[in-house]
Amino acid sequence: MKDDDTSAQRYTVSGDPARLDAARIHAWLSTDAYWAMGRTREQQDRMIAGSLNFGAYDRISGRQAAYARVITDRASFAWICDVYVDRASRGNGLGTRLVTAVRDELAPLGVRRFLLATKDAHGVYAKLGFTPLAEPDMWMALQLG
Repeated sequence: MKDDDTSAQRYTVSGDPARLDAARIHAWLSTDAYWAMGRTREQQDRMIAGSLNFGAYDRISGRQAAYARVITDRASFAWICDVYVDRASRGNGLGTRLVTAVRDELAPLGVRRFLLATKDAHGVYAKLGFTPLAEPDMWMALQLG
């Protein structure tokens, strides 16, 4: 991943699955993310295995400070989900940097449609050009359970 000179420069972003701290990711999401509360470790591990994953890591300690998971065909479409920044690392642009790295990794492959859902971080994603759906009545969802 390309590093930039934002205030989040103390972190490096990587898509290397070997660097992921799966236990830390599960703890973050299952206890502190409104969309994943109560998610089991087994579910989380299957989600990681079936997705493209990105982590942000402190350059000094090597400890993972943020996570993003992407469901993608690596050709035209990507759903960005499970974006989480550790509470101690928030407020310095790390979430924006992480999602930028996802976009920059997939755009050269031809991915042109990136979607995500958020209840409370619209401003973070708007900085990157995300907007509400232009034709929400065109989209449908099926919720099981």
